[in-house]
Amino acid sequence: MSSEVPPATALVTAPAPGDPRSALAAVRAEVGKAVVGQDGAVTGLLIALLCQGHVLLEGVPGVAKTLLVRSLAASLALDSKRVQFTPDLMPGDVTGSLIYDARTSQFEFRQGPVFTNLMLADEINRTPPKTQAALLEAMEERQVSVEGVPRPLPVPFLVAATQNPVEYEGTYPLPEAQLDRFLMKLTVALPERDEEIGILDRHAAGFDPRDLAAAGVSQVASVADLDAARAAVKSVRTSTEIVGYIVDICRATRTTASLQLGVSPRGATALLASSRAWAWLSGRDYVTPDDVKALGRPAFRHRIQLRPEAELEGVTADGVLEGVLASVVVPR
Repeated sequence: MSSEVPPATALVTAPAPGDPRSALAAVRAEVGKAVVGQDGAVTGLLIALLCQGHVLLEGVPGVAKTLLVRSLAASLALDSKRVQFTPDLMPGDVTGSLIYDARTSQFEFRQGPVFTNLMLADEINRTPPKTQAALLEAMEERQVSVEGVPRPLPVPFLVAATQNPVEYEGTYPLPEAQLDRFLMKLTVALPERDEEIGILDRHAAGFDPRDLAAAGVSQVASVADLDAARAAVKSVRTSTEIVGYIVDICRATRTTASLQLGVSPRGATALLASSRAWAWLSGRDYVTPDDVKALGRPAFRHRIQLRPEAELEGVTADGVLEGVLASVVVPR
């Protein structure tokens, strides 16, 4: 089982019928029909849906990143579109563009694949920064402006972007401004031996990842269930001490010797929102320091920059964050 984001207790123990958590527990089970393991990534995507945020999934090819997103969309019956990011992809191929209609002698706007509920931006770091930046307005403002005219995106709207590790050939680093707009960056790890055996057993029994319906993946929750869950998350209490704890962690990253860029205030709000969603998923109406620690690495690892000399010494973003979390005094 992935330890990226541990499974929330309330989802594991099956909430009472009628509780919005029960709908999300059903979503987790439905995704499990297609994806073996990766429970941490599933939890991270659920948190993103609750926070109306976006997720960056990083992992080597073949660890079910795309299948995970497709299964989530199917279990919630969300409109979903997939864009394969390639070096020749243009911004208009993502957002849409004005097309001249000879019949009416007018320009008409043709919507791009970003006009959907769940957009799968596959291998986002294989396209140049200019095209990557086309998503900035969509991710932040949830609209697309073409020729000065803003066009709102559907609700809900979530970008689930996948990327290969940056040291792989043919990849471009994502701009800092875009990275900062992802709620979390989740590492999709290679499966454990038992999980990999389970994957092969499914394929030997006829599982086809291209046919989710045949695998039994179907809608088990709705947008209304998601709205009810979001409303419930808003009632989760956050004490002054917890808010101060989050701020202290962020400020500590800005003075850490190994970093040339620490966490911005946007990162602090992302950790706060994620912690509230995590607390609610765990069956509580208040946030604890452990909630903050559980989401610290996924919420911050893409928002910090290592100094070149630290990278040469083998220092990692997760390692620095572990040290920061261990150094900041935990409120009682």
